[in-house]
Amino acid sequence: MKKRINISSGAKWEDIVGYSRAVRVGNMIEVAGTTAVDERGEIVGVNNPYEQTKYILAKIESALIEAGASMKDVVRTRMFVTDISKWEEIGKAHGEFFKEIKPAASMIEVKGLINPELLVEIEVTAVLSEDK
Repeated sequence: MKKRINISSGAKWEDIVGYSRAVRVGNMIEVAGTTAVDERGEIVGVNNPYEQTKYILAKIESALIEAGASMKDVVRTRMFVTDISKWEEIGKAHGEFFKEIKPAASMIEVKGLINPELLVEIEVTAVLSEDK
C-alpha cells in the first residue's frame, strides 16, 4: 500500500469537518476546495473575484509545495464560482498561474459558497512524475 500524507492548513474547520487541505498518495495529490480565507479567518479580496482567485491559487501552490509538488504538476483544476459573468476576471488570474501548464479545467457556477462574500472556490489534482 502506498503511503498517505495529509497536509493541513491549520484551519479550525479541518478537525470539525474532517478533511485535509491536501492529500498525497504515491504520486497523486488532491487539494481540497480552497477559498480566499487567510490564516486569521479573514476573507481576502471581498467583492473581487480576480483577487480571490489569485489568493486561492497561491494557497494551493503552498499546499502543493508542502506535498513535494509544484503548480507544474497540476493536471486538473475545478473552479466553483458564484457569478459566471465574472469568468474573465477569474480566468485571467487562473491564466497567470497556468498559462504555460494548461491543466484540464472546469469553471462551474454554483448557487453559493459557505460565506456569501466568497466568490470562488478551487480544487486541483496534481500528478508527480515517477522521478519525484
